[in-house]
Amino acid sequence: MRRMRIVTVITALVMVGLFAFISFFSKKEDQTKTIKVGFVYDGDESAPYTYNFIRAQKKLEASEFGDRVTTVAKLNVSEEMAEKSIRELVEEGCDLIFTTSYGYGAAAKKVAAEHPEIQFCEATCDNANYDPLPNYHTFMGEIYQGRYVSGIVAGMKLREMIEKGEITQEQARLGFVGAYPYAEVISGYTAFFLGAQSIVPSVTMDVRYTNTWTSYILEKQCAEALIEDGCVIISQHSDTIGPAVVCEEAAEKGKNVFHVGYNQSMIDVAPTTSLVSTRIDWSVYIIAATRAVLAGEEIESQVEGNVHGYDVGAGFEQGWVQVLDLNELIVPEGTDAAVQEAIEQLKKGKIRVFEGNFVGVDPGDPEDVIDLREGYAENMYASAPSFHYVLQDVIRVHE
Repeated sequence: MRRMRIVTVITALVMVGLFAFISFFSKKEDQTKTIKVGFVYDGDESAPYTYNFIRAQKKLEASEFGDRVTTVAKLNVSEEMAEKSIRELVEEGCDLIFTTSYGYGAAAKKVAAEHPEIQFCEATCDNANYDPLPNYHTFMGEIYQGRYVSGIVAGMKLREMIEKGEITQEQARLGFVGAYPYAEVISGYTAFFLGAQSIVPSVTMDVRYTNTWTSYILEKQCAEALIEDGCVIISQHSDTIGPAVVCEEAAEKGKNVFHVGYNQSMIDVAPTTSLVSTRIDWSVYIIAATRAVLAGEEIESQVEGNVHGYDVGAGFEQGWVQVLDLNELIVPEGTDAAVQEAIEQLKKGKIRVFEGNFVGVDPGDPEDVIDLREGYAENMYASAPSFHYVLQDVIRVHE
């Protein structure tokens, strides 16, 4: 009996050792796996939107993965050329492909269906869970949170201007340069407006669209028109520094006007007018997705965020959204504290951004109306923004 016990113990120890041996070499094998990661961009480093992704690509290249990960990118790719560029990345041996413009979604999903051995991740799109594919994913930061906080910064500046007698309550007007009348843009500028309105209740906003994602000239023209109309703080959901440059040029001519940026700090191009910027930190998802592919795991299982099928998004709490440096030379005293307080409240879910005594109308369907006294939960079912209503009486869209 004693001998049998000894044999049993020895057998168990051998099995444990064998399991540890297998686990050790399995992990060792995983650690030697290499992959190629491809990126498709609609611009280049000169466009803040694209540079925000390029920044994430560079962070991936400098990550703990070292030479296990190599990257390749296609720059200045139009929507019409998206499929061609994606197929080129497939032919170049990419194991993971990130496509970074909403307009690439259909092409990326089409190629994904043909190549189940490759993982495709499409930023800002909303088509992952329609006829889902296990190798096609969508992702986006819940940027309405950053827009709301940057709106608070704008509101603080408006209040200071009113208190100094530089403008009246009725002259507290925001201007917004938008790319298209899409939910992504409307949600963003509405959150920005509501942040400002939480500080200055009399604020109103004017919106002009460029009807293109990237046009330095058109963005400047829209910003100039908004300033001429009387807007004193300009923000944007467009891809160049054009609106920031216009604000700086206007200030040099004696105009009392300021700017709130997107995707990158714009203090360097507008040092006397840029108040703050907000952006999505795409690297959080990109690095997590790369880690998943290296480990042979499902991408959604490795990403910290709000998972909706094959779609993931998150806000301040998981580090997906950031408010960039305040321009301490021009923001009012107490702005930093107000920003930090709002971020903490958003992390705790104590601020419902899309709520208030407002009525919103779908610009494409006047019969589609929402009463914001009941509130609207943005990003409840997907990472892509869905709020698409223009608030009556307080937001005016110029066609």
